[in-house]
Amino acid sequence: HPPSDQYGTQASFGLTDQIDTSRWSAAITSPPGNMVSLSICSPPDAPIGRWRLTLGQGGRVDFVLLYNPWCSGDVVYMDSEEKLREYILAQDGIIYRGGWKYPIPTPWNYGQFEDGILNACLRILDMNPKCLRNPGKDASGRRNPIYVSRVLSAMVNCNDDKGVLQGRWTDDYDGGVSPLSWKGSVEILRNWDTNACQPVRFGQCWVFAAVACSVSRALGIPCRLVTNYNSAHDTNSNLVIERYVDENGQLVQKSRDMIWNYHCWVENWMTRPDLKPGFDGWQVMDPTPQEKSEGVYCCGPIPLKAIKEGELTDKYDAPFVFAEVNADVHTFMKRKDGSTKKIISSVHVGLKISTKSVGSDRREDITHLYKYPEGSDEEREAFTKANHQNKLLQQQDNAGLLIVIKVSTEMRKGCDFDVFAVITNNTPNEKKCRLVFGSRAVSYNGILGENCGFKDLLNVQLAPGEEKRVALRMNYSKYAENLTEDNLIRLAALLLDYGTQEAYLAVRNVVLVNPEIKVRILGEPKENRKLAAEITLQNPLPVPLQNCCFTVEGSNLTGGQVITERLNSTVEPGQDAKVKIYFTPTHSGLRKLVVDFDSNKLCHVKGYRNVIIGK
Repeated sequence: HPPSDQYGTQASFGLTDQIDTSRWSAAITSPPGNMVSLSICSPPDAPIGRWRLTLGQGGRVDFVLLYNPWCSGDVVYMDSEEKLREYILAQDGIIYRGGWKYPIPTPWNYGQFEDGILNACLRILDMNPKCLRNPGKDASGRRNPIYVSRVLSAMVNCNDDKGVLQGRWTDDYDGGVSPLSWKGSVEILRNWDTNACQPVRFGQCWVFAAVACSVSRALGIPCRLVTNYNSAHDTNSNLVIERYVDENGQLVQKSRDMIWNYHCWVENWMTRPDLKPGFDGWQVMDPTPQEKSEGVYCCGPIPLKAIKEGELTDKYDAPFVFAEVNADVHTFMKRKDGSTKKIISSVHVGLKISTKSVGSDRREDITHLYKYPEGSDEEREAFTKANHQNKLLQQQDNAGLLIVIKVSTEMRKGCDFDVFAVITNNTPNEKKCRLVFGSRAVSYNGILGENCGFKDLLNVQLAPGEEKRVALRMNYSKYAENLTEDNLIRLAALLLDYGTQEAYLAVRNVVLVNPEIKVRILGEPKENRKLAAEITLQNPLPVPLQNCCFTVEGSNLTGGQVITERLNSTVEPGQDAKVKIYFTPTHSGLRKLVVDFDSNKLCHVKGYRNVIIGK
């Protein structure tokens, strides 16, 4: 589009003695001689993107202007060098998956400074429908990270536009690859950019969030990826998730409301001059297409503070994000005759909200930034503001019978193990009950698969004060074929009191742990010197592994490429799958070598090794 003064995409200025940092200005910074060195300064609120500098009659210089979080006048200014190293400069990170009782760190290669990635990020802005409709207005909007974040949350998915990724939440990945096969954003952004902006197939929440994080950091917006465990997907904005189970305690899909085992989004750092004071800082932005906002699949940005305080009228999409971390869960039993009955079940959403720590691979729990402590006066005040009546009315109903599910310390994929329903009778009377204890494979977004083991005890008798443990054996031979790539099993124990006709439900998701990938670096890691890594994984399954394949990538380690090594032989139970790979690091510093192992029976196991590259 032609540059214009109206949209602030054009400026004329002469040479001055000194730089003026509040506007476009230029000054000569070299000593007198036959070479001239010019220093050019842009105002802190100039739109980001491609600019052309024309010098008088002759010279032309093209450059890209980004947000500058080191500049105190910029709306994305962050005053900590350590945080900037993590949230802008770090090209790799950790994403938390698994379950809230067992968060599993997954490495990710953001690669925002790899060749061609900035071009792809700028192209995302140029392909957005607002830009195609009115390029001048869109270019002017790019001075504002609120606008840019909202555009990114729509453009990382392809639901309404020529966006980057197509989502898929079934087990059928024909025409693309499983979302679990990605190890980083570089390949995804390059594929999109080189294939005429055709959507890359396929993504799920952590992939959408990771790509959004790469793009935000590339454009100069401090960004971090966040995981919310037991994340509610409230489709009708009533802050209540209604779940229905059958008489065996197994979920029946009756409503579109769901609880995801975890859900990932990003937080972008910026000021919010459009809101009342106090809402600057981290803002939730969610690129996973879930619900429409202003007619488009996008979500945010919304300040964490607005979620914590229950300020649901603030922009953008506060009610949806508030529900993700605060919704109330009501469980009903649907009987064979069609009638329904409310049952007693304690399920909490918005648990262990997690992100990678600054400067280390530890998990940082940031739940307190999203909500006040449960039961506190401040929590009640926030719920009152948000009109979250259900939560305000709740009394702790500790009725006489208690049922919980206990599990072994670590459940490894390939092993047989026991899980337990523990029932306690806290009443002064003897109780006679029926216990239905079942297990099913489940995907991380709550879609149920096949049965992995089941027990129905019609006559469980409990004396006053008695506790009983009922074991359910999980056999590899039974669960192996039913597991999804998420390695999750949903346990449900339903207790029916024959005397009072009350029903009690305990639900727990267990994560089966993949084997560890061991990475050994051979030789001294130095810039521009060839290095070798020996990568090993021991087969933990009672069956042989075939079609074994290791893929490896790392920013400034593997030259922006993915290295693939296939094994020709079968790996027997207890044996090692082992390969040696070679790569040449290009920059010094701490880097992550990210590894993925795939085979016929063990899919997309992730591992990594931190490598310190010397000069």
